[in-house]
Amino acid sequence: MRDPIKGLQDELTLESAKKRLGIFKEFKEFAMRGNVVDLAVGVVIGAAFGKIVTSMVADIITPVIGFVTPGGADLKNKFLSLESAKTIDPTTQQQFASLADAQKHGAVIAYGQFLTNVVDFVIVAFCIFIMVKVINKLYRAPAPAPAAPTPTEQLLTEIRDTLKQKS
Repeated sequence: MRDPIKGLQDELTLESAKKRLGIFKEFKEFAMRGNVVDLAVGVVIGAAFGKIVTSMVADIITPVIGFVTPGGADLKNKFLSLESAKTIDPTTQQQFASLADAQKHGAVIAYGQFLTNVVDFVIVAFCIFIMVKVINKLYRAPAPAPAAPTPTEQLLTEIRDTLKQKS
């Protein structure tokens, strides 16, 4: 029979503790690399930027698009019922007032939400394109100035010019 105290003593040795803590050391080295920290900052800024763009699309652009399109000002509530008989609320005998009400009574295609997401994506993609373009322009090093001619080249140029004048 195996002695439980002996097993516990083996588990509590210094070497075994070092092995267990080694993974934390590896994780710390991994997390403190420059690329990982840069990536984390990028993700956080990207999430915040995504919220701003989503708000701009939902609160500014979508209402304007909904107003211009025929049928109403709320693009998010645009939908098509997959069953034509289910476009009317059975309790009130009227068209469904919102997408949520229609979804309770059957399958619908929420094309308004899809269009909102497409506009959202296009704006984010355009903003990222502009940012990359500006960053590339900032990092592009100016072309180095041509080096001054060496004394030998200057002498040869003078000789050439003198020969041209004589002929």
